[in-house]
Amino acid sequence: MSHIQITIPSLYYDLNKSMAAIEQDPSRVESSRAIVDRALKDGKIYYGINTGFGALATQRVSDEELTRLQRNLILSHAVGVGDLVPKEISRLMLQLKVHALGIGYSGISLQTLERLLFFLKNDLIPAVPSKGSVGASGDLAPLAHMSLPLLGLGQFWNNEGSDVVDASEIMRAHNLDPIELKPKDGLSLINGTQLMSAYGAYVLEKALHLFKLADIAAAMSLEALQGSIGPFDERIQEVRPHEGQKNVAENVRYLLQESEILESHRECGKVQDPYCLRCVPQVHGASRDAVNHAVSVVETEMNSVTDNPLVFQDGGILSGGNFHGQPLALAMDYAKIALAEIASIAERRTYLLLEGHDGLPKLLMQETGINSGFMIPQYTSAALVSENKVLCHPSSVDSIPTSLGQEDHVSMGSISALNLLKVYENVEMVLAIELFTAAQALDFRKPLKPGNGVEIAHQFIRKTIPHAVEDHYFKDDINKAIQLIRNREIITKVQTSGYRLN
Repeated sequence: MSHIQITIPSLYYDLNKSMAAIEQDPSRVESSRAIVDRALKDGKIYYGINTGFGALATQRVSDEELTRLQRNLILSHAVGVGDLVPKEISRLMLQLKVHALGIGYSGISLQTLERLLFFLKNDLIPAVPSKGSVGASGDLAPLAHMSLPLLGLGQFWNNEGSDVVDASEIMRAHNLDPIELKPKDGLSLINGTQLMSAYGAYVLEKALHLFKLADIAAAMSLEALQGSIGPFDERIQEVRPHEGQKNVAENVRYLLQESEILESHRECGKVQDPYCLRCVPQVHGASRDAVNHAVSVVETEMNSVTDNPLVFQDGGILSGGNFHGQPLALAMDYAKIALAEIASIAERRTYLLLEGHDGLPKLLMQETGINSGFMIPQYTSAALVSENKVLCHPSSVDSIPTSLGQEDHVSMGSISALNLLKVYENVEMVLAIELFTAAQALDFRKPLKPGNGVEIAHQFIRKTIPHAVEDHYFKDDINKAIQLIRNREIITKVQTSGYRLN
């Protein structure tokens, strides 16, 4: 295996290291290729190297037509449709494909791999339609589109990622000629799970940060609603020691340190808070644990060889099923559900903030009637939470046979992947709405100060989103709050005292 192991937390750094390592030492690639070249001379039949593909695996192809076979493979499989995969995820697809090929069990020619590396080094990212894969022999159609520019066909993203340009035009600008794919090259390129892996890695890397943000938002709402810190007591977590639950409770205890608001109502007589406050450790924690499982699966997949057939250093060329997307499909379905629950409980906290509890004005404005206050942003949260319920239907429970029944069970993992991104984006927006709603509610608790961590987050939000005294264009607030989430500065600011949020 490659000595560079890619992890989700260090995803982009590790991928850059992997690219550099392959360039510096391509010996594994060359050794694997030499085995393929020898096999072509031994008179035996090797799937996809000198045979047709899928249902055509029994048809032998003559030596004179082997390069045409590989070209036809790319052309025939480039049938993707729908919106384009975002440029950043397309880049990840390409990087993950190069990383997998560089491990040295694919038999790809060095010339083809070097052209892919050239694309990456020059930010030449192929434009890839998002639909067309059933996650069986990997992501055939998307990876075929990713490979078209090798032939001078297809499209690249422009520098800004806002439009596409014909690959032929870009190739001329860089004085590049189309390359001739050697036997096995085309199959190595399009067999694999890189679309699914790229989506999974992209979302999960962001989710690890979003969970910290969710704990901050929950702590802000807890303070604004004068909730109890009792359910976050370490002793409660120790008798049900799920790792995620313990970490969330610790985060909230840290965020609420030295809270004047907590002290002001410590003896208020309230027995219990609603579940959306009291059960934050259990709900946020369970989602964390589920996503951590998904992270483990995706990390294993990113460091695996998932094309077919595989070329081993003992000379064996073996046909198997490493391309099947089932591990990813299940993990991403699980991650979808876990992320959706973060939005579900956040929307309930947002709703509570509007009800006028414990001295807060209803809808978080003093003058309602003429003003709707924060009523309608909660509608948006409710709509997104409802949409997530549809998106979270597990794609992996479906299978439609393809290739004349040869590929008779497929994973549908690509659908899991596309919906995972949609769910994540919805969760991000729901948390953005909770953030500026909780900030508005905390304003009404002054002059009492919340916990140190909550106060830092509150002040930071207020630098971008001011207190609202009347109705205004709330969409601006949503956009600003989303940007605060994406640049991760709230988390950085809260951690300035030395505590690292779990």
